[in-house]
Amino acid sequence: MLFKDIRDYQILYLALFLILGIGTRDWTLKPSMIVVTITTSLATQLLLTLIVNRLSFADDKEHKTNIRSPIITSLGISLLLRADYSTTMVFAAAMAIASKFVFKFGDKHFFNPANFGIISALVLTPDAWVSPGQWGEDWWYGMLFIGTGGMILHRVGRWDTTAAFLGFYALLEAVRNLWLNWTWDVYWHRLMSGSLLLFALFMVTDPRSIPNSRIGRVIWAACIALITFILRNNFYLPTAVFWALFALAPLSVLFDQLWNASRFKWGESVNQ
Repeated sequence: MLFKDIRDYQILYLALFLILGIGTRDWTLKPSMIVVTITTSLATQLLLTLIVNRLSFADDKEHKTNIRSPIITSLGISLLLRADYSTTMVFAAAMAIASKFVFKFGDKHFFNPANFGIISALVLTPDAWVSPGQWGEDWWYGMLFIGTGGMILHRVGRWDTTAAFLGFYALLEAVRNLWLNWTWDVYWHRLMSGSLLLFALFMVTDPRSIPNSRIGRVIWAACIALITFILRNNFYLPTAVFWALFALAPLSVLFDQLWNASRFKWGESVNQ
């Protein structure tokens, strides 16, 4: 393979998605916003790593000389979050990286950094928004996301999380569709969302923050699908998936206590 570290492929794919979005979907996202987000993420990572090491809380090898994680986080934020001012992107990126250092149980951070940054910006700034329909419903976007995401999930052994989330969510939507006696084109319209696939393949599967055991991941992902379904259909919240992940992220710690398994380490595949 071209890259030894699977995160390099993730960076490559997320960057490709940004280029495609700007080039083919007429996004209003400015390249300067992406640069600001990446720079802030890297600077926050470096600053907090220096502080943690200086105070001798721990010799944290996860954060030491780690630039891939903040780049991935910043690309994820750039793909999903929109803002009128660059200060909002700075805030989102800083909060995302800081969450890894602050919200930890043992050596594990349990919030997905990009998701935490996005929710923080939505709640605490006046000009942030997320556009879940920004990818439209073109089939080739879905094939691209599934192909690239599937390769990464195969390498890290977390395909079960995506399968549980999409499978249970699709089942809930099918039952609702039958109950309301709607045509099946409505059903496919609700499932064929590029943002939903990106979330399922690249966000809800972060191997460092999700439950360590397979049974924990499957139950956790199913719970996120259920909350997403409720928020979307009962409260008409278009950003339901992000709120569901944020709300249920702490359950990852509980599930790790219930079902013991070794934590994922980059550079090795885990199939527990």
